Amino acid sequence: MQTAINTDLIIFNGWTLRIRSTSVENPRLLVMIHGWTGDENSMWVFTRGLPSDYWIIAPRAPHAAESKGFSWRPPQAATFGRPSLETLLPAAEGLIQLVDEYAASVKVEARQFDLMGFSQGGAMVNVVGLLFPQRVRKMGVLAGFLPSGLEDVIAQQPLAGKNIFVAHGTQDEMVPVDRARASMQELERAGAQITYCEDEVGHKLSSNCLRALESYLAS
Repeated sequence: MQTAINTDLIIFNGWTLRIRSTSVENPRLLVMIHGWTGDENSMWVFTRGLPSDYWIIAPRAPHAAESKGFSWRPPQAATFGRPSLETLLPAAEGLIQLVDEYAASVKVEARQFDLMGFSQGGAMVNVVGLLFPQRVRKMGVLAGFLPSGLEDVIAQQPLAGKNIFVAHGTQDEMVPVDRARASMQELERAGAQITYCEDEVGHKLSSNCLRALESYLAS
C-alpha cells in the first residue's frame, strides 16, 4: 500500500521505514515521528504542502503498542503513567543512530535535520531536540507534550537560538491543551522561541495549523 505519492516502504537495519526521496541537489532531511498506536504510514497526511527539497523518512516505532500499532516506549512502561525521559530515551538514541546510518547509506547530509511528530511522536521530538540540540534544525510538535524527567536538561538551556513550532487543539481530550501550554513554558525555559498555533479542534491538526506548519518548514 502506498500512502503518499512516490514513497517506498523499506526495511533498513531492523527498522521499517516509509521514504520519500528527492532528486533535488543537497536535500534537507525531515524525520516524521508517529504517535502511539501509529506506524510508518500515519504522518504522510501532513506532507502534501511540504517543500520538494525534503528527503523524508517515517520510521515505525520499535515497540508494539498494547492494543494496535506501535509505540516509542516499551509496553510495560505504559503501566507506570505518562511517558518519561527514562522510557523514551532508548528510542531517541536509536533514532539518532538510524538517521546517521540511513543518511550515510543514501549520501544525504544529516549533520542537522528537521523533526516533526504527533502526540507521543511530539514528545519524542522534544526529547531528541533537548538531548541532541546540535543535530536538530527545526522541530514541529503537533498535539504533543513534554515528558517528565527533563528538568536538569532544560536548566542548561540547550534550545537557545532555536524556533520550535507547536500546534494544539483546545478540544483535545487525549493531551489537554493546558498540558501543551505548560510544556511550551518549559521549552521557553530551555531557551527556545515558540511559534504557536492553537485551534478549536480535538486530538488532531487543524487546516489552519497545517498551513502554519508548512510555512514554518518552508525556509
